[in-house]
Amino acid sequence: MINRVVLVGRLTKDVDLKYTPSGVAMARFTLAVNRTFTNQQGEKEADFINCLVWRKQAENAANYLSKGSLCGVEGRIQTGNYEGQDGKRVYTTDVVADSVQYLEPRNGQATQNNASAGQPQTQSNYTRVDEDPFANNNGPVEVQDDDLPF
Repeated sequence: MINRVVLVGRLTKDVDLKYTPSGVAMARFTLAVNRTFTNQQGEKEADFINCLVWRKQAENAANYLSKGSLCGVEGRIQTGNYEGQDGKRVYTTDVVADSVQYLEPRNGQATQNNASAGQPQTQSNYTRVDEDPFANNNGPVEVQDDDLPF
């Protein structure tokens, strides 16, 4: 049996971090994941997927992710149910994350705030989109078969 999920999306609100009575960290968040197609009105739609992460990764998610953060989640689907306050059965579906990847630099917002306060802006090691990293190359790029991931 295979139960694997890979998602990339943005958080709809800040991470909700809690601890079990025995002290184990657990965090919940919802990812908005865009669909690959448009509806009849030509608009993109999104699915809102509940995610759950445990232990140190839960604490890291709460510390490094916030509403609007772009992240990747790899895990498994878990279903459950409970009796609601009205006595009706409530069914749940969550992605239990084995891995959470932060897909944007954490200091992006802080860097902008520091620059506006008159403090020097730190230079990141990211390649600018408008810079061609191959501009100074005077020939074909040599790639060995061993360098290919497939």
